[in-house]
Amino acid sequence: MDYFIYLVFRIFISIFRFIPFRLLFVVSDLIYYLVFYVAGYRKTVVFDNLRKSFPNKSEAEIKKIAKGFYHHLADMLIESLKAFTMKEQEVVKRYRFYHTEFLDDLFRKGQQVIVVAGHYGNWEWAGIAAGTQMLHKPVGFYKPLSNKFIDGYIQKTRVQGRSKLASIVKTAETFKADWGEPAAFYMVADQSPSSSRLAFWVDFMNQETATLHGPEKYARISGYPVVFAYVKKEKRGYYSIDFRMLEADPGKTKTGEITGRFMKMLEDVIMTKPEYYLWSHRRWKLKRVAK
Repeated sequence: MDYFIYLVFRIFISIFRFIPFRLLFVVSDLIYYLVFYVAGYRKTVVFDNLRKSFPNKSEAEIKKIAKGFYHHLADMLIESLKAFTMKEQEVVKRYRFYHTEFLDDLFRKGQQVIVVAGHYGNWEWAGIAAGTQMLHKPVGFYKPLSNKFIDGYIQKTRVQGRSKLASIVKTAETFKADWGEPAAFYMVADQSPSSSRLAFWVDFMNQETATLHGPEKYARISGYPVVFAYVKKEKRGYYSIDFRMLEADPGKTKTGEITGRFMKMLEDVIMTKPEYYLWSHRRWKLKRVAK
């Protein structure tokens, strides 16, 4: 059954190879209408997140951001599916890296780095676009699928060239592995932790927020510099990524400092264009446990 599902998946994906983006975005507009007006996908979650994150905005402003988010969510779905059949050079034209000079200097010194990002803009194209735009070997973390055939296909197509994917359940082993050259470990780090007891708590988007501590943990253990990927959506199907040093010497930081700084930088990005953040995620489901 797994192989049959894989074949159906491959046939469906292959269709996207022949459809240009201008037509795919017409499909995206239809998806937006169905998801927002007909299905109402997670509208309660989205509007609740937005109202709490922007308590001073009017209901009309909240609705405008929500509609922008659903438009972007539909675009993200189309872009993610199209990525399976896109060549690396085509993605690079649409997903440009900037200000990598300081990263190049670290590479020449043999220094590995940790790159942190949030669920903002398009995070799906990073693995494909990174291999030819930076000197470091890009290593991204992902959650393996139960269908081994689809999982293997994703590993081949979601990263290209020098880029590699690593299972999140083998994070420690991944950091210890010899990659043959200095690596850049990509970590999308704004998910909600599985338990409030394991979380760092920060003020994020006007709410007390439980955060993961993985990037900070491995930065402090390894001593690798932490770099923030500032993602900007230029227009539909086009993004720019501006890299900024978040912490050059993690060993000298206090517990929670790197995490707090990352979340503040992500918040600043969200404030510029809030519609491009993943508001459908139950980001604030955890509450601090009283001691």
